[in-house]
Amino acid sequence: MSRCPCWEALDVLKAAPDGPVAFGTDLSPAGILAAYRAGVYPFPASDEYTRALNEVVFADQVQEGRIPLVGEESADPYAVSWWSPDPRPVLPVSDTHLSRSLARRLRNRLPWSTSLDRRFEQVVRECRAGRVPLWLTDELIASLVRLHDLGHAHSVEVWEDGEDGDLIGGVFGIQVGSVFSMDSMFFHRPGASKVAVTDLAARFAQAGGVLLDAQRDSPHVHDLGGILVAREQYVRHLRQSVGDGLPMPTAVLPARRLAQPTRAR
Repeated sequence: MSRCPCWEALDVLKAAPDGPVAFGTDLSPAGILAAYRAGVYPFPASDEYTRALNEVVFADQVQEGRIPLVGEESADPYAVSWWSPDPRPVLPVSDTHLSRSLARRLRNRLPWSTSLDRRFEQVVRECRAGRVPLWLTDELIASLVRLHDLGHAHSVEVWEDGEDGDLIGGVFGIQVGSVFSMDSMFFHRPGASKVAVTDLAARFAQAGGVLLDAQRDSPHVHDLGGILVAREQYVRHLRQSVGDGLPMPTAVLPARRLAQPTRAR
């Protein structure tokens, strides 16, 4: 059994491409931020059954040192698994786009608007509502809110009729230099989560950002312009990122601006 005292000591590039790269229970704001800077994100067990399943499936690999334990000694390391898929799904901000049909709906009849960081915790809790498995635990949400207060975590909100209207979609995640790692998104109207991601790409590009990390591959990601890159390439990009990037614009903006021909495909 191997134990890494910190994320900087973990060679994530040697980990298996399709399983957890580590186990450990440190969901503190500092621990989460260090993990994202190493190209790793957490997936807390939603219940005792999932925690026990982690132990049953992966205990041998942990004992053999193929999957390390990260952080301080813990009585229950299997409560949180940590992941860094290979390949990694990403969205280059310059290529993130809406479909032609959604862009047409925005131009013609959807009075939606977007904002940044106006309702961070509400977006996180909307992303958690009704989700199975329930990986957005109370402990993780508390740390994400603290990271938001510190300027590392951000949300985009989609409003049906200005900021005084209904919140109908959103996305949130953590910024590391020129990379923004998206944790989750939600929608209450068809297309609202895609508008949130496209808006995030536009704001992040304006701040000097380069990549949106989608963490998990899906048709939804490819519809928006997502591609797969080798984990080594993704981690190299993270290591080359400097600082926390420039502040993204927070103003409430019309969503139809995202439906211009250069951004709709």
